[in-house]
Amino acid sequence: MNPHLSRLQPYPFEKLRQLLAGITPPAHLREIRLSIGEPQHPTPAFIRDALTAALGGLANYPTTLGSSDLRCSIAAWLERRYGLAGIDPESGVIPVNGSREALFAFAQTVVDPSRGYTPLVVSPNPFYQIYEGAAILAGAEPRFLDTLPEDDFAFDFTALSDAEWQRVQLFFVCSPGNPTGKVLTLDDWRRLFALADRHGFVIAADECYSEIYPDEAAPPLGCLQAAQLLGRSCERLVMFSSLSKRSNVPGMRSGFVAGDPAILRSFLLYRTYHGSAMNPAIQAASVAAWNDEEHVRGNRRQYGAKFAAVTPLLAEVLPGTTPPDAAFYLWVRTHGSDTDFARQLYADYNVLLLPGSYLARTVQGSNPGAGFVRIALVAPLADCIEAAERIRSFISGS
Repeated sequence: MNPHLSRLQPYPFEKLRQLLAGITPPAHLREIRLSIGEPQHPTPAFIRDALTAALGGLANYPTTLGSSDLRCSIAAWLERRYGLAGIDPESGVIPVNGSREALFAFAQTVVDPSRGYTPLVVSPNPFYQIYEGAAILAGAEPRFLDTLPEDDFAFDFTALSDAEWQRVQLFFVCSPGNPTGKVLTLDDWRRLFALADRHGFVIAADECYSEIYPDEAAPPLGCLQAAQLLGRSCERLVMFSSLSKRSNVPGMRSGFVAGDPAILRSFLLYRTYHGSAMNPAIQAASVAAWNDEEHVRGNRRQYGAKFAAVTPLLAEVLPGTTPPDAAFYLWVRTHGSDTDFARQLYADYNVLLLPGSYLARTVQGSNPGAGFVRIALVAPLADCIEAAERIRSFISGS
């Protein structure tokens, strides 16, 4: 067996399952699940229609590079969304089977363990656990930079020594962040680009929450957009995006990578052997989704209504609760242990949240997720409000 497999930690939801084992929640309270970031808004009918209309494509093997129609629709969306110029659908875009698959495979492509040292792969802390697993199975050592509320969830780049920066080969960014909702500013990108230039590492920007934000006039800044604004190319820069959250189609497993053409050539070669071609019917439905924005605006309005209703309810009993820059999570400080909070809330009120410590790693004796819970506002509005009321009752002891 691959010896690196023994270094992988259980996934957060397996830890949650073990935490809640043996508990029987109150039968008179139906379960409200706000633990997993799985969109529950209905899939738009036009996407379903495009999918079924293209089922004849199942008779053909798809290419790893995807159809020209899909790559052109993605390139056009990038230009509209971010004001980018000159996105080449032939060399600058690759459709992928969801950002999770691509993020993992990307590390296997770009990490080089043959240079005489153990490579470092840097990630935010707390973080999406795929970053860690991808680093480990690529033969690298994960390094975590704490992102803390008192620092506005910014990276502390001074946490790594110059010698450690010299070993960094890949830097994972998540903006908007999971679980914090932090959106990197242009100055954040400027500092990160300067480090990448100095030390030669690749930046992998996970932007799968980019289309869930509160202000229609101020969409989150993207990495390729930041590079353009700073007058630089996309060398050593690749972004990852997905339809899962944007269009409420997590089951389609449809996304894309875009950026440095030289890196994408190598990534395409890896994926060709990996067997990662997208189903032709999914490709057709994805074209329809990327070409439409009205359903995305409606999606944002639904999340906005949830944040408007739930945030003030929780802020009264959990001081400091504020809406994120973007994404659909509340990152909330608890009273005491986050695992005790999540376990007892489930036992008493049948509401499922994810302990923050499960989304982070202990660095220098401290876990930056400890004492927080992640609340995914993915359920219908009425359910989110009811869950907030149950949390209020749980905290007040009523």
